[in-house]
Amino acid sequence: QVQPVESGGGSVQAGGSLRLSCEIDTSHYIIYCMGWFRQVPGKLRERVAYIDSDGKSTYEDSMQGRFTLSRDSDKNIFYLQIDTLKPEDTATYFCAVDLSPWSTCPLGLSVSGHWGRGTQVTVSA
Repeated sequence: QVQPVESGGGSVQAGGSLRLSCEIDTSHYIIYCMGWFRQVPGKLRERVAYIDSDGKSTYEDSMQGRFTLSRDSDKNIFYLQIDTLKPEDTATYFCAVDLSPWSTCPLGLSVSGHWGRGTQVTVSA
């Protein structure tokens, strides 16, 4: 069972930065798609960014500029750098990976993805 593990969340003041990590033990699998999502209690989960098997990163329009997704391929760790944090960035951040070669990235993440348990980011004004 593949279980991504997120880390790096915390409480920061507005204007600060955080780097979230998503570590995946997939020594026997290929990651075809990986994505970062966030969710606030009572609201729908929203996608932040994703990276496909070609290494291309795509960001949601509202996430352009302050979010940077990167990957350490040797260690199978994905990062989400968040700069100039705002109180509205407060959420639980989740990562998900899709190991299916037949899925469409990023839609497959919601269908056949393996999800972590999340890491909390709290931004104070």
